[in-house]
Amino acid sequence: MIAALLALFQLSKYSVLAGDSSIELIIAIIAVVFFIIGVIINKRVLHKEKKIIGEIDHKKIAALGLSKREYEVLCKVASGLSNREIAEKLYVSESTIKTHVSNLLVKLDAKRRTQAIQIAKELQIISQ
Repeated sequence: MIAALLALFQLSKYSVLAGDSSIELIIAIIAVVFFIIGVIINKRVLHKEKKIIGEIDHKKIAALGLSKREYEVLCKVASGLSNREIAEKLYVSESTIKTHVSNLLVKLDAKRRTQAIQIAKELQIISQ
């Protein structure tokens, strides 16, 4: 597409130099080409099949052995909160949150918080 667009620009340049076409016609052709490219990109990029978001699988939460508080901390971590912010919202100490996060990482077999969130989403134990 890019090559075709560049060829169109070169053709328009030669047409203007030769005096065969008016500038309005050339601009109209370029506008139509950009419109068609935009429609194609829109169909390819924006209309991809979206994953159907399922409900949270409470059986998997129980199978992993997550406590209610650990699950609550996992949801807060998934929403992007820091340990300090989670501690303030849940009215516990920051070291307690660190312990819960550490337990989550072990139970989800993850090395980082982001990996834990990704695994939790794949297991459908948190919303996407």
